[in-house]
Amino acid sequence: MMRKVIVTGNWKMHKTACEAVELVTALKPLLEGVATVEVAVCPSFTSLQAVHAALEGSAIGLGAQNMHWEAEGAHTGEISAGMLLASGCSYVILGHSERRQAGESDEMVHRKLVAALDSGLRPIVCVGETLEEREAGRIEEVVLGQVGRALGVLSDETVATMVLAYEPVWAIGTGMTATTAQAEEVHALIRGYLAERLGAETAAALR
Repeated sequence: MMRKVIVTGNWKMHKTACEAVELVTALKPLLEGVATVEVAVCPSFTSLQAVHAALEGSAIGLGAQNMHWEAEGAHTGEISAGMLLASGCSYVILGHSERRQAGESDEMVHRKLVAALDSGLRPIVCVGETLEEREAGRIEEVVLGQVGRALGVLSDETVATMVLAYEPVWAIGTGMTATTAQAEEVHALIRGYLAERLGAETAAALR
């Protein structure tokens, strides 16, 4: 099965709305006519609507860096799926390691994942181990545990529509980089796990 490659830029806490528009305005002509790769950018919340307008006429998708699982309520500082959709988003990053280190649990990632799928957003769920966990030989335990708890009892059809991003925590902001072989090793572990749990077809379809 041929899976279409997806490349997503997480801008983290960078760029004002004006700077974000300048960046995507420069990016658009560079990607014009590129149809073999799916591309999305994930700026900060305050830039979403401006970037959405600037992306008009291009194939570049728009995503957010996080969301809450509730549709509305007393959740100061949080953003709902409906707010993201109204801002033009098609994607949302969930479970980023920086969020996990700030206290986000697998249960919270699961609830966000369900809410994103129910709303029609395409979730990009991040999983990955720390350096200590890698050196202790716990890659499979940690990563597959994160995958399993994030998915919960979601159906295979639902799981096939999302994206899983292997994001080794030890390679973020450290100057260290995961090799292609290291990434492919973890991808194979995840795909094997999903094949046993949800079937080979779903495992092959998931990006």
